[in-house]
Amino acid sequence: MTTVGHEDVRAAARRIDGLVLRTPVLEISPGLWFKLELLQHTGSFKVRGAFNRILSAGELPPGGVIAASGGNHGLAVAYAARELGVRAEIFVPEVTSPVKVAGLGALGAHITQTGAVYSDAAEAAAKRAAETGALMVHAYDQPEVVAGQGTTGLELMEQTGGVDTVLVAVGGGGFAAGITLGVAGPGVVASGAVGSGTVTPGASRPRIVAVEPERIPTLNAALRAGRPVPVEVGGVAADSLGATQIGATAFEILSGPGVESVLVADEAIVTARRTLWARHRLAAEPGGAAAYAALLSGAYTPAPGERVAVVVCGSNTDPATLATG
Repeated sequence: MTTVGHEDVRAAARRIDGLVLRTPVLEISPGLWFKLELLQHTGSFKVRGAFNRILSAGELPPGGVIAASGGNHGLAVAYAARELGVRAEIFVPEVTSPVKVAGLGALGAHITQTGAVYSDAAEAAAKRAAETGALMVHAYDQPEVVAGQGTTGLELMEQTGGVDTVLVAVGGGGFAAGITLGVAGPGVVASGAVGSGTVTPGASRPRIVAVEPERIPTLNAALRAGRPVPVEVGGVAADSLGATQIGATAFEILSGPGVESVLVADEAIVTARRTLWARHRLAAEPGGAAAYAALLSGAYTPAPGERVAVVVCGSNTDPATLATG
């Protein structure tokens, strides 16, 4: 039985009010919106979950907070810790981009770069947390993190008046799971972080299209197996979508009705990233462009008149590579 629900998302919205940005939506054509989470503090949606986890914990231990990350979650935890005046220790794998490592340093985090992929860094972080007593802020598999990420869905429904479908990238699955919960409300707008707009009353819950790189199919593999299973990690989006296994909480939510799993090739992600820059001047990292890749490549094809939102979720990238992939 899931330990997080829609009301937890609404509570998170109130808790993190004033600490995160209410990111804009951009209607790029009739019935097609981008939700611009790449404009969030630290360049991704991750601060939502980081703030909610830390603020939900009550009094923090002397060791502060600790996290493992491919980069974006670490940046979010480091930012939240700095804003709240607590110590942050971040473990990242060797695959993490230099841009993200530099950003962690600029935020004052204590950085340890270890292991080839995220799971290696996560193992090292868990060992360190056991030694120091620091609060672990998981990248995707904690109820408070999932609820925090879900505030994106509350905002999206309010800002668009409701959509039929939301395309969102999946790594460990916390973001997609949170959005699934966030858009599931009965058409009542939460107070606080989501503002004071309106959602069409009685609107049905949108379909969630969970988009993954073919080379990191954590959710897709879990759905086929009937349980979370490990996958190999590789490809252009490995630094942000490089979880080796879908989170248990995310799998429980995303294996339910109203969620569709699709895979996209690395080439489609590169094309989507280039297109976001060329057409819209949006500087997305590969993982941030993955959801749009499903639309551009035809991995997901909307029906006529379908109202679709694409979450563009990360911008921590080297701008020199925007035109070349």
